[in-house]
Formats: sequence, structure tokens, C-alpha cells
Amino acid sequence: MSVVDEPCATRRRPDHRPGAAIRHWTPRDPRFWSATGRRVAARNLAVSAPALLLATAVWQIWSVTVVELDRAGFALSGAQKFWLAALPGLTGATLRAGYALLGPAVGRRRWTALSTAALIGPLLGLGFAVRDTATPYGVLLALAALCGLGGASASSSQATLDPFYPPALRGRARALNAGLGDLGIPLAQVLTPIVITTGFLGAPAGRGQSARGGGELWPQNAALLWIPASALLAVLAWFLMNDLRVPGAPYRAALRNRHTWLLALLQLGTLGSFLGFAAALPNLLDRTFTAADPSCSATGFVWVGPLVGVLARPLGGRLGARVSDAWCTTICFAGLALAVIVAVRALPSAGDPGNFRLSCAAFLLVFLFAGLGTGSGLRQLPRVLLGPHRAAPQDPAGRRTAESEVSAAAGVGTALAAWGAFFVPAMFALAPATDALYVFVAFYAFCLAVCWWCYARDGAPAPS
Repeated sequence: MSVVDEPCATRRRPDHRPGAAIRHWTPRDPRFWSATGRRVAARNLAVSAPALLLATAVWQIWSVTVVELDRAGFALSGAQKFWLAALPGLTGATLRAGYALLGPAVGRRRWTALSTAALIGPLLGLGFAVRDTATPYGVLLALAALCGLGGASASSSQATLDPFYPPALRGRARALNAGLGDLGIPLAQVLTPIVITTGFLGAPAGRGQSARGGGELWPQNAALLWIPASALLAVLAWFLMNDLRVPGAPYRAALRNRHTWLLALLQLGTLGSFLGFAAALPNLLDRTFTAADPSCSATGFVWVGPLVGVLARPLGGRLGARVSDAWCTTICFAGLALAVIVAVRALPSAGDPGNFRLSCAAFLLVFLFAGLGTGSGLRQLPRVLLGPHRAAPQDPAGRRTAESEVSAAAGVGTALAAWGAFFVPAMFALAPATDALYVFVAFYAFCLAVCWWCYARDGAPAPS
């Protein structure tokens, strides 16, 4: 019998105190949840959400840092910068499966502390590497790959969060954790251009560098800024959170369910687009507009898009509740395709300087529809996997297994969606921007067809 199933008294126990390993945990018991469980779960979430925010910021730090390397004197091609923005997505997505399994096995407290402290290494490496323009490109690639550790942390954070909450509150807790975590993207993108233009970290950060066009830059500040926060959150996680040993999620059952993969594909289209364009857009706008007209600042705008995507996510869930989750997600894919087509028409072409403002507006719509679709898609997942087309188990053990399968399927979906952080910038590295964007339009059309046929139309096999 696992610790989350054993009877537990409602009085405060020593193993519920900060830093303890919980041995008895019954969140389904209303008396226990009201007296003890809610407070302990909230304390753990209050530390893990900022830790996830920081990990996400480290994951996406290269998205805007690559734009500033030109001003610092690095001679990198557009494709090379896109690969630097793409590699964190590759390692983050690849490592998510291992992190999702290790997190529950090691314990939420210890794993959050260790995975947060592990980010200090890549940040130190990046801080030293960008101080010298002679740093080999291979070293920059290796450091970019190591920053993917931040992306992998999201998977373990979600996997260890669900057991703290009763089933009815897991979706809300998961959305709050992920939403606050994803705020790390706009935070990193808005702070990076600011901190590299000032020497506010003083002598420990090193001297500034002469910038192209005049002035002085401190590119190392983009990385060194996050080191004190990483150390502080690692300490807070160690002393304030709790370890909770839980049975492993039934990934085998989830992987055998075709809806797990279909819904994961849809999450790749929505959440993956959010992550991918957040990684690629700064360099894309810098390459297509800012290089020709410095007044078209990429770094002054790009943080707005991810912020819009994060704020739109809960709205997508509410729209899904009114319209139907499947129809909301289907409409979002249509919106994504149309927004990308507008972005293509706004890009510069032979003899046409393009329209920077229209391009920015189009990409804002991309983030808006990606956020809305992510919200409705996350709400759609349990309704599909536990919907009326599937016979609900009557015994408590069967219901717990079904709920765990939903958590496992959600983990598979977010892990696949993380590949968007690699695929989108990689496409821009491999193909002209216009061609890459039309590939995304075709993919959105395919996702729209899948969502409509499987979930939205009359007579769909799993309506939601």
C-alpha cells in the first residue's frame, strides 16, 4: 500500500513539517485535506512554482542572448544563432522522460533542490564564455545544450505535484504551476537586454566589452543574474518542501491508448508552438527586420508574445467550457494557420522591405491562439480519457488507476510539446523563413483535421 492510500489522522504529524519525508498522505479525505493537506500542498507549490519559473528562464535564456552576441562582437551567422536557440529545446525535451521518472523516485523536495542547483553550472559556463569573443562555437553549442536542463525540470515538477492534491484540484494546481513557470520566458526576454547594458553586478561579473556601434556591454550578466536565485531556491526547496513517495504513474497503459498520442500531437501544435516561437522569434525578427533597420527592435517586443500566451491559457480553458474543448482547440488551429500566413506576407522579400508592425501583430496572434489552444487542450485531456466513451471504473482502486493514467498522459503530452522548442528554431536554421512558416501552416491544418475528426464533429469517437 502506498503512502497516499494509507489511513491518516487529521492532526498535524511530524512528517508533514517542512523538510520532512511524508509517510502518510490521504488528500482524498476531506477532513485531512481541510485540516492539514491544503496547507502542506500550498507550501510545496509556493516553492516549486518559482523554481520552475527560474528553470524555464534558463531554458529560454539563449532565445534572446543570441541576438545580443552580435553587438558583443561575436561573428555568428543567422543559422548558427538559430541552432543555439534550438539546442536547449532538444536536450530539454529529450531529458523530460528521465526527469519525470526520477522526480517521484527521488522525492519532490530533494529533486527540486538538486535540479535547481544543477542550473548553476550552465549559467556559470555561459557567463564566462560570452566574456571572450574567441570562445569556439562548439563550446557555445555545448552550453546551450546544458541549458536544456531547465526545460527538463518542468516534467519532474508536474510529475511530483499531482499526488499532493485530490483529483478534483489537480488540474487547477497543474495549471497554476505550469502557468507561473512559463512566465520565466517573458521574464528572461525582458530582463536580458536590460541587464547586459549595465554593470550592476560589479567586479565579480567582470569588465564590460566594447559594443559594436559604441558603448559598453556586459553579456555575461544575462546568465550571472540567475545564479543567486538558483542557489536561494535550491536552499528553500531543501528546507521547506516535502518528499512524498508515490506509486509510479501507469505510463504503459497511457502509451497504449491512441488518444494519448493524438492529444499529445495537438499539444505539440499549441504548447509546442508557444515554446518554439518564444525560442525563435527574437532571432527571426532580428535577422529579417532589425538587420536592415535598427529602429525595428526585436528585443524590445519579443517578451510580449510569450506573456500574451501565458495569460491566454486560463481563458482558453474557460472558452472550452462554454463552446466545448474540442471546438475551441479546432478554432485555435485555424487561427494559428491564418496568423502565420499573415506573418509570411509581412516579412521582407525581394524589393519589399516588409511590414514590421504587421509582423509583430501576426506573431502576437500566434502566441494568443497557442495559449488559448493550450488551455482548452489541457482541459480536454481528462474529458477524453475519462469520458463517457470509456466505461468508468466503479471501485476506488480502478478510479485511482484511471486518474493516474490521465496524469501519465498529461506528462507524455507536455514532453512531446517540449520538442516544439527545438523544431521551430531548427526549421528556421535549415530553411528560409517563408518556407519554414508554410511548413507550420501545413502542420496546423493537419492538427485541425485531427481535432475535428476525432473530438469535435458529430459522431466523433471521443467527443469532448
